[in-house]
Amino acid sequence: MNYISSLDLSEKQISELFSISDSIAKSGTHPFSEPKRVLALLFEKASTRTRVSFESAMSQLGGSSIYIDSSTSQISRGESISDTARVLGMYVDAVAARMYKHSDIVELARNSNVPVINALTDLEHPCQALSDVYTIRKELGGVDGKRIAFVGDIAANTANSLMVIASKMGADISLVGPKGYRPNGKFVEAARKRSSVDISSSMKDGLKGCDVVYADTFVSMGQEAGASERMKLFCAYQLNESSVKYAKKGVRVMHCLPAHRGVEITSDLLDGARSIVWKQAANKLLLEKAILLYLLQKK
Repeated sequence: MNYISSLDLSEKQISELFSISDSIAKSGTHPFSEPKRVLALLFEKASTRTRVSFESAMSQLGGSSIYIDSSTSQISRGESISDTARVLGMYVDAVAARMYKHSDIVELARNSNVPVINALTDLEHPCQALSDVYTIRKELGGVDGKRIAFVGDIAANTANSLMVIASKMGADISLVGPKGYRPNGKFVEAARKRSSVDISSSMKDGLKGCDVVYADTFVSMGQEAGASERMKLFCAYQLNESSVKYAKKGVRVMHCLPAHRGVEITSDLLDGARSIVWKQAANKLLLEKAILLYLLQKK
């Protein structure tokens, strides 16, 4: 089994992963049943939280990890993704890959005989979405019936994965972004099979009745060339003390980090009493342990 997309998991599987995470949080790390498991981290994009949390997760589970910067690997010299996948599967027990093109991680998984985990692509960020929804569940006492607003780049990889995982657990979604800027229809359709997904260009309308408001960077990795135009497009969608007043009084604020303070979110909100951003970051380690245990024990 691989974890390539938020679409891969059923509600039951998500609940299983959350139960594993709860168990780890309550009683400590559960080591692998078979020791000396090895995870390859194949990264084309820069990372802080995802890399460190996966490496820490493997170490605390009794395994180890090998970081492979694609720019210094044979991929940079033309080796195919399929050949790389075949070889890595001879040396390691799983691969977590962070790649620019989603099609590349699909190709990697297709040719791998060990589990492949999506550590971020241009289309999805499914591990992030799991830890986000787990955080909402813990902080708000559940997910079902909650309303989550994703603000800004509503066609981003994080938005795609979050709306699917959250909707599978019963949350309603509000996507708030510039007029005429549309989210990915595939993920909206998948989320609407379980819950409501509303799309608005108005901060006032889009945040109304929301239990959670979620910000992400306006300029993702690989989009730097168009940064100035994107800033103009999204500047009206900053989360700040004024904009969050449109949401519920006890609204919780989220951001997957790294944050550009004073751009998509203000520092007073990021560090304030309503922020659960740092709990999100901490929960990445829990959920990645759960994912690794789930995939490798079932291997």
